[in-house]
Formats: sequence, C-alpha cells, structure tokens
Amino acid sequence: MRGLASMVEADDRCAPLSRRSVALRKYQPPRETAMPRLALLLAFCVAACAAPPQLTTPAAGDAASRAAARAASDFIAVVRRVEPVAEQECRDRTDAVNCDFLILVDDRRDQPPNAFQTVDRRGRPAIIFTATLIADARNQDELAFILGHEAAHHIAGHLERVEASAELGALVLGQLAQAAGQSRREVSEAVRLGAEVGARRFAKEFELEADRLGTVIAARAGFDPVRGAQFFARIPDPGDEFLGTHPPNAARQQAVLETAQSLRQAGAGG
Repeated sequence: MRGLASMVEADDRCAPLSRRSVALRKYQPPRETAMPRLALLLAFCVAACAAPPQLTTPAAGDAASRAAARAASDFIAVVRRVEPVAEQECRDRTDAVNCDFLILVDDRRDQPPNAFQTVDRRGRPAIIFTATLIADARNQDELAFILGHEAAHHIAGHLERVEASAELGALVLGQLAQAAGQSRREVSEAVRLGAEVGARRFAKEFELEADRLGTVIAARAGFDPVRGAQFFARIPDPGDEFLGTHPPNAARQQAVLETAQSLRQAGAGG
C-alpha cells in the first residue's frame, strides 16, 4: 500500500490547535520502533481554513494508490463532520471536562486495524486510528461510527472509571492476600490479578454504552450508524466470555439498531 499518510498535504494556513479546529497528527507511540515511518498524515481545521487540504493525485492506473487516496479523503470528510458533533455532545453531557478532541493516526504498517481513546499529558482527549483501520473501512459510515464510539468513551468517563475499579480490585485482593499470610510474591500477584479483574469488571457494559452514544454522535453528524456497525460482521466475535473485554458482536449491533430506531422515533415525534 503506497503510504496512506503521504496522500494528504496539510494546509499551513490552518491553526491546528485552535478551539474550532481538528488536528490529525502522526501518533508517536511511547516506545520508538525501527519500522520506517511515513510522513505526517494531515493537520487541518474545520472552520478556520479558507480551503480544504489538498490531496495528492496518485499515478493513473495505480489501484493501491487510488485506494489509499480514497481512504484518506473519506477519513478527512468524516472527521470534519463528526468531531464538532462529538465536542458538542461532550459539552452538553459533562461538566469541567476537556472536550477538545485530538485525532491522531498511527501510520506504522505493522499495526493491526484498531482505534482507541486516551488522554495526553495535559489531559486532552485523544483518539488514535491506525492507518490500517482507515484503509480497511468499507465506507464513511464505518469510520464515523468508530470515531463516535471512541469519543463516547471519553464523554462517559470510561478511562477514569476503569482506573478506579482496577485500583479497588488491586487493593481488595492485595489486602486479602496479606491477611492470609501469603509471601510478598504472592501478594504482588494478587494485586496484579485484582487490578486486572477490576479493570474488566465493567468492560462489556462500557463498550455497549459507547456503542449507544457513538450511534447518537454518528447519526447527528449525518451518517448511518447502523450501516457503520456492519463493521462488527468483519471482526472476530469475542462471544460472551467471563470477564471478557468486549460483548458479543450481535449484542453490539443490536444496541446500535435500537438506539438508531429510538432516534428516528424521537425525530418523527418532534
């Protein structure tokens, strides 16, 4: 695949960190690898730019390059529409929460298709897409649903809630191990196990919650979240494992469908 990241050139008139802007930047993982990196994917603003980013035209007949250009173009279009909706939902649903999303792209070609939400050192919410996921998406609706889902994790405070549950689990099992007179190694193992169990305690619930709110975000941005959730049909089904991190794919698609139907009914009633 000719570099997806190299298909987009940034408009340098943009102010990528302004409040009304979206900054799509190259994700720098905590540890550098020896893999060659592609160029900065893109940085553009939604409202402040006089012109959209310019796409480099691939060579005629180069199917892989055309596919990469189309994927980059789709991703830009989705972020333009979904990011401001996600920020507004964040402001409407939270108090004193940083709602200025930073969109990052991990362009390492050895990474599997994935997206996740985190926060930077300053507490700014960041959503990271791998370039392989962007290339794998079948349509803009899938990208919009995934972006809405990841934004929903931040809006719902899932990271903080997972950390709190992990800390409680580690504390409880660690104290039980100490009370039982176990060795230092055994206590450390109990702390580790308690943290893992605590972190997974609400994992499925949080994923379904993010699916529902992600549906709202994608729909309000003008996309079809039900079509977007067809992405689940192409990924491995985790089933209903005890302490699993994700619910069954069918349950997730059903949650999206029910939420979309509720939105349509509310719209018809209004």
